[in-house]
Order: sequence, then C-alpha cells, then structure tokens
Amino acid sequence: MHASSQEHQQPPIALYFKVWGLLFVLSTMSYLVDYFQLHGLLRWSLILAFMALKAGLIVAVFMHMAWERLALIYAILLPPLLLAVLIGLMFSEASWVHQMRSFYFK
Repeated sequence: MHASSQEHQQPPIALYFKVWGLLFVLSTMSYLVDYFQLHGLLRWSLILAFMALKAGLIVAVFMHMAWERLALIYAILLPPLLLAVLIGLMFSEASWVHQMRSFYFK
C-alpha cells in the first residue's frame, strides 16, 4: 500500500452532528424514564438500554471505532462483552441458589 492510500480519513462533520443529536434524544428519553416515574424492571432495563446505546455511539463515532479493523474491534469489545455474559450467568445462578435456600430453609 502506498502512503497516500493510508492517509487519515476524516468522517464528515454532519455525522458528528447527527450523533450528537441522537445522544441528546437518548439522554432526553433517559430523563423521561424518571419524569414518568417508571418503577421496577422496566425502569432499569430502559435506563441500561439507553446507556448502552449512548456508549455504543460514543465508542463507534467519537472514538473512531467504526473505522477500525475488525480484529481491533474484537480485541476491545469482546472482553467487556464476555465479562457481561459471565456476570449475567453468576446473577442467574445466585438467584437460583437464593430461591432454593428460601424454599428449603424457611
């Protein structure tokens, strides 16, 4: 490859403004969850979904992850994803153990 073909490409400025607008909309929706006083699992699932979407947009566009090679994306994103899966499995098992203990040791 020539050095000229490896020049750093800049994404268009309009993309940054669109992502900024999306982040503003997602933040507004996150605040609306509190405004409408949602409770329980719906509240936390909505808050976590909005948070994950905002983090994904920031990592993809503002940290230029969308233009990186796939191997680098896997190297950065797979460990936290696997950690989240393991935490979910531990939470599921802990919930099952708690239910069994409360059932047998009343």
